[in-house]
Amino acid sequence: MGLADGFLKGAIGLMFKKSIKQDSGLLIYWCNSIHTFFMRFAIDVIFLDRNNRVVRIISGLKPWRFSPVVFGANKVLEVQDGQAAAKKINTGDNLYIKLHE
Repeated sequence: MGLADGFLKGAIGLMFKKSIKQDSGLLIYWCNSIHTFFMRFAIDVIFLDRNNRVVRIISGLKPWRFSPVVFGANKVLEVQDGQAAAKKINTGDNLYIKLHE
């Protein structure tokens, strides 16, 4: 799991990447909405509150789109399209996130 812990890293996110590995993702802190400009693939977007509780999930967000602002979220987990369903992640779940670079 990658970490975007600053404004620039969060703004760049997954832009220009060719793909994202299964069982991997990008965690963006201090964030309650995203865009998929300059991305080449769809992603699942998991909005989390301060306690890593899932507030909202947007599955299959395509390139060149905006997500809505999700009130109550303060971080976003971007994962490969289909992974939220494959991992059976639901609104209200608490996630344990293991970070590595």
